[in-house]
Amino acid sequence: MPVDDDAAEVEAANLRFYRAFESMDIAEMDRVWVRRHHARCVHPGRGLIEGWEAVRQSWEAIFKHSGEMRFTLGDVTAHVDGSLAWVACTETILSEVRGTVAVTAILSTNIFERHGREWLIVHHHASHIMTPTT
Repeated sequence: MPVDDDAAEVEAANLRFYRAFESMDIAEMDRVWVRRHHARCVHPGRGLIEGWEAVRQSWEAIFKHSGEMRFTLGDVTAHVDGSLAWVACTETILSEVRGTVAVTAILSTNIFERHGREWLIVHHHASHIMTPTT
């Protein structure tokens, strides 16, 4: 498969991750993640979460305490190297938590593994953007 096709597939997998996030449906999140011990996640302002069960519990907690989230992605770049790929992007998040609406800018890196014909996320790392980009 040509490299451009692989990158397009990874970008599509990245979008599925954000649609699962927006849906706040844990079953949808289950479908986009590798469900193994080496799954990892870093939410903004939090430490490393290790293992699928702990990662899944973090998503359940986010979904339980959030009213709504909408993502606009920018600066999306995908790179594929064999059965691994990563996407770097900026997330502009419109969210409602406990009745308060906020807009947040996040820098995110998502790492994917190819499993058969699917790209599944294995690591999500999101950090607040503390300084303006130039």
